[in-house]
Amino acid sequence: MKTLIQNVMISQEDGLELVDILLENETILKIEASETNAFSNEGMDHRIDGQSQLLIPGMIDVHIHGANNFDMMDGTTKSIQEVSKKCLETGCTGFLVTSVTSSLEALLTMIDRTKEVVGHEIGAKILGIHLEGPYLNVKRKGMQDPNYLRNPDLKEMDMIFERAGDLIKMVTVAPELPGCLELITYLKRKNVVVAIAHSDATYEEAQAAFQQGASHITHCFNAMPPIHHRAPGLVTAALENDTVSVQAIVDGIHLHPGIVRLLHKVKGADGMVLITDALQAMGVGDGAYEFGGHHVTVENGVARLNDGTLASSTVTMNEALRLSVEMGIPLEDAIKMSSTTPATILGEKKLGKIAVGYDADLILLDKEFCVIEKIIKGQLN
Repeated sequence: MKTLIQNVMISQEDGLELVDILLENETILKIEASETNAFSNEGMDHRIDGQSQLLIPGMIDVHIHGANNFDMMDGTTKSIQEVSKKCLETGCTGFLVTSVTSSLEALLTMIDRTKEVVGHEIGAKILGIHLEGPYLNVKRKGMQDPNYLRNPDLKEMDMIFERAGDLIKMVTVAPELPGCLELITYLKRKNVVVAIAHSDATYEEAQAAFQQGASHITHCFNAMPPIHHRAPGLVTAALENDTVSVQAIVDGIHLHPGIVRLLHKVKGADGMVLITDALQAMGVGDGAYEFGGHHVTVENGVARLNDGTLASSTVTMNEALRLSVEMGIPLEDAIKMSSTTPATILGEKKLGKIAVGYDADLILLDKEFCVIEKIIKGQLN
């Protein structure tokens, strides 16, 4: 099957360029400047006129919990499918099913349901599982359920991997907990991205974790100590370590625009990832929800626990992209942060770029960053 996409703006190294793109089955076959009229419409199964709108690689969300009134920890395949559907509607073509701290039984059930959905997604594709917990610090619990927070247990982790196999792509831990450095070594042997958050780690403890193999920060600045000039902490250790990448919730709430710009200035687009960290209120709106063992109230799009603690977000990936640009991040860098960099971090060799030989996972956006067209593996959705 051949699909011709004409008159679309794509981000190149030297800026935006108006191009035509030929897709063959699941792959990007050729890219040519539109002015060359290199492709004939004859023999095409589909043709899309992009009308000079922006075409980006499908975005990848490495941290999302729910959407459309569904929480992926609820033990059903329907919840995962609903998140898959909403992700695609908002420009995301791949995501990690993300857990919250829970009982082992609830976590294994989520893993089982995820395995049932993989390969049968109705929207965005599942690229793996992100375990956010349970080995997190109660002092920085945020919305994590303190009843299930616990110290690292390699036997328990063995059981989790036995059930999940190679689906686990990322694990968020608190490195200061007893046994966590050994856990990091264990996870690195399994080629898992080890992330840090919900942590009270000192600067020195964070550096020890990075030396052991941790390489990522979950929702940077949130659920961790702020920077202090005599106690620089986890954030400073991450910012000065070139091998460490960071997640950013760019919703105008979790991070001040100045902090978003600072992260970008220090880490660059290759070391910064846009995420939603969304709960089931994404796509639904204000109201009362049960999430992670807590009562959560969403008002004006902001999710909080009864004590005022922020509890995930309701932002979508296309909104995060728009907000990043509005905050001063160059468009080409914001696109990298939502597509290319997460793909690289996950080791995905054919995702995250509009380039010959890459998977045809593409999103067409209008000037307000609303999704116009969605293509996964060359298929229009």
